[in-house]
Amino acid sequence: MTKDTPLILGVAGGSGSGKTTVVNKIVEGIGREKVLIIEHDSYYRDLSHLPFSERKKQNFDHPTSLETELMIRHLDALVNGYKIDIPVYDFVEHTRSANTITAFPKKIILVDGILIFSEPKLRKRIDIKIFVDTDDDVRLIRRLKRDITERGRDFDGVLDQYEKYVRPMHLEFVEPSKRYSDIIIPRGGENNVALEMVIARIEGHL
Repeated sequence: MTKDTPLILGVAGGSGSGKTTVVNKIVEGIGREKVLIIEHDSYYRDLSHLPFSERKKQNFDHPTSLETELMIRHLDALVNGYKIDIPVYDFVEHTRSANTITAFPKKIILVDGILIFSEPKLRKRIDIKIFVDTDDDVRLIRRLKRDITERGRDFDGVLDQYEKYVRPMHLEFVEPSKRYSDIIIPRGGENNVALEMVIARIEGHL
């Protein structure tokens, strides 16, 4: 890697682990103008071909629910200096919008998602891998708040999804992927020492 090549930073961890807080603090420390954030969640597959009642029943925590191959092509394009069109996903309707977000290469490309280290081809493209490690009960409470307030779901529906899909998929895919991380951050955004180390490493590349 040369100084001119974008540095790809990956932030993974279980649902509700505090990845967004970690991402925001890294961006604040480096400077927003230097960072392009790409969320794996943007690449959920379009389910508009299914009735809404069936869309709600899908396992959104399994790797096959995401079009990771498209994200990989987009990362390769950015590294080679090309712009990309990031999909826009509707988490209430479980469909992909016809609109996209055009993004251009920046010095730091920050990839965020629970499953990014469980995909070998995607993992291979990430230069620095960070895993945000947070207790299960804290993650569940955060997921409840997020899904009810932001994604139009009810309490029972969130718990049902957690028991059927979120927890089993976390144990099968997310937790094992922690072994591939370069840095594990316990307590997420509250761990200022770890965040300062990450920011210093990135600034060294810049």
